[in-house]
Amino acid sequence: MRGYFLLTTLASLLTFAGCTSQSEGDYIAVTIEPQQYFAEKIAGDKFAIHTVVPAGQSPEIYDPTPQQMIRVSKSRAYLQIGHIGFEQAWMQHIRDNNPMMQVFDLSEGFELIMDEDSHHPGGVDPHIWSCIGGARAIAGNTLKAFIAIDKDNEAYYRRNYNSIVAEIDETEAIIRQKLSHLANSAFIIYHPSLTYFAHEFDLLQLCIEADGKEPSPGQLKELVDEAREHHASVVFVQQEFDRKNAERIAEETSCRIVSINPLNYHWNKELISIAKALANE
Repeated sequence: MRGYFLLTTLASLLTFAGCTSQSEGDYIAVTIEPQQYFAEKIAGDKFAIHTVVPAGQSPEIYDPTPQQMIRVSKSRAYLQIGHIGFEQAWMQHIRDNNPMMQVFDLSEGFELIMDEDSHHPGGVDPHIWSCIGGARAIAGNTLKAFIAIDKDNEAYYRRNYNSIVAEIDETEAIIRQKLSHLANSAFIIYHPSLTYFAHEFDLLQLCIEADGKEPSPGQLKELVDEAREHHASVVFVQQEFDRKNAERIAEETSCRIVSINPLNYHWNKELISIAKALANE
């Protein structure tokens, strides 16, 4: 839990760390692994990228270790994804204790979806990396960040950026081909991490989680009825969340269960894999 003791302990450690030289290493801190992918592609050999939330942990509720926060304090800059739970809880502490560290918001300029059902802290769906438009925004804002940090190597960063833009374009073309005949199709997922993906490719996302909590029996029944009405064929399960209700819904709707990892470092391979699952390939 984000208790008072943990916050005060980390604040003390960050204050101590903030007194050390931030030039000890050419580090850039990011929150999640998909960001690391973009940052590493654009940074090349100029910076080492440190991801705060480890693989297999939920960035909605993760509490960092003191060692992680000390490493953050040694970073040249922090690239935040925008509105995810970890950042809602910790970014102000990071800013306060590292006033010389530059912070960049990678969601800047991207049209965010408001979360009316309170699935996410702050009322904004943060999963912008799970769609093509979001990937373009992250890449563009990451480029701007590196140019701001290291203007002398702008041409180098732009060349790397152009390569990742071509990769994003190729990923989009593959996904659109896979989903070309599936407009208005439905899928089921526990936590709504594919909202932007669904909007972008004209799909209907049905969420098991209700108001950020386990659904009631009545809510489960409504979901099963809606899934049947829209002929959903897939239930996506994620490693950070319990599978029990997903398995029950899959049984009642005759849907296939498919494991996904929206926090996969290889964001492009993950999105293509999701498209293949929806196309039953």
